[in-house]
Amino acid sequence: MRRFQLGLLISVAWISTAFATEPAVPIEAAKLSDHIRILSSDAFEGRGPATEGEKKSVAYISAQMKAIGLVPGAKDGGWTQPVKLNRFAITRPVKAAINLTGWNRPLLDGDDVVIGSRRVGTEVKIDQAPLVFVGYGVHAPERGWDDFKGMDLHGKIMVVLVNDPDFETAQPGAFEGKAMTYYGRWTYKFEEAARQGALGVLVVHETAGAGYGWTTVRNSWSSDQFDILHSDTNATAPMEGWIQRSVAVDLFRLAGLDFEQLKAKAQTKDFKPVALGGATLSASFAMKAETITSSNVIGRLPGKSHPDQTILYTAHWDHLGRGRPDAKGDDIYNGALDNASGVAGLLELARVFKAGSPTQRSVVFMAVTAEEKGLLGSDYYGANPVYPLSKTVVNLNMDGLPMNGPSHDVVVVGAGKGTIEDDLAKAAADQGRVIALDPVPEAGHYYRSDHFSLAKRGVPALHAGAGEDLIKGGPEAGEAARKDYIVNRYHQPADEWKPDWDYSGAIQDLSLLYTLGHDLADSTRWPEWKPGAEFKAIRDASAKDRR
Repeated sequence: MRRFQLGLLISVAWISTAFATEPAVPIEAAKLSDHIRILSSDAFEGRGPATEGEKKSVAYISAQMKAIGLVPGAKDGGWTQPVKLNRFAITRPVKAAINLTGWNRPLLDGDDVVIGSRRVGTEVKIDQAPLVFVGYGVHAPERGWDDFKGMDLHGKIMVVLVNDPDFETAQPGAFEGKAMTYYGRWTYKFEEAARQGALGVLVVHETAGAGYGWTTVRNSWSSDQFDILHSDTNATAPMEGWIQRSVAVDLFRLAGLDFEQLKAKAQTKDFKPVALGGATLSASFAMKAETITSSNVIGRLPGKSHPDQTILYTAHWDHLGRGRPDAKGDDIYNGALDNASGVAGLLELARVFKAGSPTQRSVVFMAVTAEEKGLLGSDYYGANPVYPLSKTVVNLNMDGLPMNGPSHDVVVVGAGKGTIEDDLAKAAADQGRVIALDPVPEAGHYYRSDHFSLAKRGVPALHAGAGEDLIKGGPEAGEAARKDYIVNRYHQPADEWKPDWDYSGAIQDLSLLYTLGHDLADSTRWPEWKPGAEFKAIRDASAKDRR
């Protein structure tokens, strides 16, 4: 990795001399490092919502925004937007078993399955509920696709595949081939289970389809679960969870079925639900549900001539808190890269913006809560915006900065949707970089970070970052680093700050985001969704607000 003889102070000048807009002061690696080190320290206990770690995180971010010189950006002159959520604490281990004629298999909580609930109550008890395989669990009339075919799922447990029906097929079908649509996300599967009236849903975990291993699933479910407040008590199924692929394969076999054959059938439009040979699921666990208040932290730099028009930078401050201990006994999920690094970038961008001349439009910096619980903080803001979404020019989101040095390329997650990508390509070219394809489109990253909460409400949103073609080591080094992180640190206690990180790649990316935001903050341009983008109609409906 490239090393600098300036301690941890690195100017962006060496990578940005061709920028149309350069910051008045350099982005500093030392400041990035300090923010990450503090936010991901054991003292912050993994920054779980509604914990002492949240109190420390919100206090730290607010104090930093104040010290930078931002003005409080929430309503009523405060730094925080209250976010009301339901918290569900499950008493573990969960007792569960699959029952089949002449066969009973206890399911080990965390090893075979993870099971929970987002229904307000004190316990969940399921007694021999029939299991039904529903393929990919997709109901998409606009694509001519229906996996349910009128099957009544009340009182039954859906067993469903992760990802889209055509992500493993040779040719794209009704969906987008390897590029996941929202129908492929586990969040959609849970939502559809509730709409179908199912008693429960189990998503079959496959690493390729999910985009991460079983360890990530298990760890993510080892701490309390959260959800927005629902007025409809049936908005979620009574039981939700995941099941290991190997367990599902055994289940299908003992039910006289072939998992791979049924999976192949599920990749066709004529698939029909299949009862799993009389197999049933029993499960029981106690839980405590309570309403808590978490916080989005918001700072603002008011615009000179158009303060009602907003450039919005976001990063989530939360991580998993404390959970299942790893092999070393460490139960603190520090979340250094995910996403103390994004918050560090947010604060550095705020400092650099403040050091320059005021812009014509306002610039808002928001650290959101509960991203790890389903994008809940950003979704709450989208439903309760402090600044009108119709006059939010763009959302630039940060979720993990690179620590492997600079790259030759930039990856746009969900490329091809908006004109902001054209601006990005020009700014990247000034850095000597090119736009590259997402190396893992099947992972569905577009639907896994906070920009999606704004995009689905019409706000032009961008989630982009360093590609894998590293200046030192090339694509091979970049791919190896990505895989190593996913396997060994992602959603694990090992995601910790390291004193020898190379921040030059992070500065490269932050410089790019600064240029995009600053140029729009000093212009009258409005980025748009491109024809065919699923959010274009929503944005177009508010066009009169931007005249």
